[in-house]
Amino acid sequence: MAPPPSFGANSAAARDIANVLHPYTDLESHQQVGPVVITRGQGVRVWDEAGKEYIESVAGLWCAALGFDNERLVQAAVTQMRKLPFYHGFTAKSHEPMIDLAEMLIARAPVPMSKVFFANSGSEANDSAIKMVWYMNNALGRPLKKKIIGRVKGYHGITIGSASLTGLAANHRSFDVPLPGFLHANTPHHYHGARPGESEDDYATRCARELEDLILEEGPETVAAMWAEPVMGAGGVILPPRGYFPKIQAVLKKYDILMVADEVICGFWRTGTYWGSQSFDIQPDILVCAKALSSSFLPISAVMVNEPVFQAIAKESHTIGTFGHGFTYSGHPVPAAVAIETLKIYDDLDIGSHVAVTGPHMQAELQRRFAGHPLVGEVRGIGLIGAIELVADKAAHANFPPAAKVGPRLSRLCEENGVIGRTLANDVLAFSPPLIMTKDEIDEMLTRVGKALDELTVQLRREKIAVVG
Repeated sequence: MAPPPSFGANSAAARDIANVLHPYTDLESHQQVGPVVITRGQGVRVWDEAGKEYIESVAGLWCAALGFDNERLVQAAVTQMRKLPFYHGFTAKSHEPMIDLAEMLIARAPVPMSKVFFANSGSEANDSAIKMVWYMNNALGRPLKKKIIGRVKGYHGITIGSASLTGLAANHRSFDVPLPGFLHANTPHHYHGARPGESEDDYATRCARELEDLILEEGPETVAAMWAEPVMGAGGVILPPRGYFPKIQAVLKKYDILMVADEVICGFWRTGTYWGSQSFDIQPDILVCAKALSSSFLPISAVMVNEPVFQAIAKESHTIGTFGHGFTYSGHPVPAAVAIETLKIYDDLDIGSHVAVTGPHMQAELQRRFAGHPLVGEVRGIGLIGAIELVADKAAHANFPPAAKVGPRLSRLCEENGVIGRTLANDVLAFSPPLIMTKDEIDEMLTRVGKALDELTVQLRREKIAVVG
């Protein structure tokens, strides 16, 4: 299909339409609409090819924690490229960046961890952890203990295994996933899931009871692990109800089921603590991280495992003769060097203290500006991650019909007002800005979003789309 003439025959947009298959895109519509071509970035802002400036309210994909330019990270990559541009970790080979980064992660882990395995994305890391869980249970003589529990609306990636673990319909439909053996517990969202008059604590107790019922129905001897994001990201920036994680971990411990914390979004100060696990009292057996590990300047992810998991894996690898898993770029020295420098920058800038100021400011401003807005049902968040959920009926917590495309319309209006945002299912507008964002920049971002939201309200009323304030 030929691109629309307005793009110009040799424009970047026309060449994109002709050649690129985009992730998370309506590919047919894209042939007509075309891309927003981003050409440069600085701080919390990016610019498109026409010179239009945007505040990046989600740090790209929850990931550019240090913003869109950082000379220290550039130099770390250049220096390592000149010293050792590539080496692998297969057959007991190693190099200092991989060793140093593993050591740094172990030292910063929220609970004692034993070893670190490196991959290139959160999807690969979660997929690797799934295989490790299966491998471990084979080593322990438990061949039936293989089922994995995710959660409805949880997001853990898009490889075949991690997509099976993910609990979002768009990641399943027409892909023939989830695979057998992947289960999904309920979404722990008090706003939508609680019964009338049910407190957060009572709701958390019920979530734990329902989890136990699921385990008993499947057979505890068949269930190996449960995955959870401290805060559900792509599923809608959903915070757990108070007491949720201690209650569900008690159930998991009772039936000898591993707890896996997916810290791909929440790690490295996003929730106000170094790890989201520390914000919600999670004691993981396995921890997966990515994104802010290198501020996403280069692809890298990590899986941390505790000593019991490692010992079982090590034993089985000795029996077989090798641990038959890994990637060419596992622990690649250049991304590893950039990740090392990223962790040093977090320490040098005392990012934790910065987020301790800017995080509460963002949460307070989200509440002040939007909680009373006629379109907004719930404002939620912690640290520098937050969301506003648009609803048609505030009293009933009822969302707009998907056909109204209220969320996508808000995204477009945000872009017109100079904010690149991300709307999720149920018309949720997410916020996860670079961790370096200042209070003034937060205010400017939310002012622009407020204008977009007001414009959307006028449009919906003009179109007589029901809004019950």
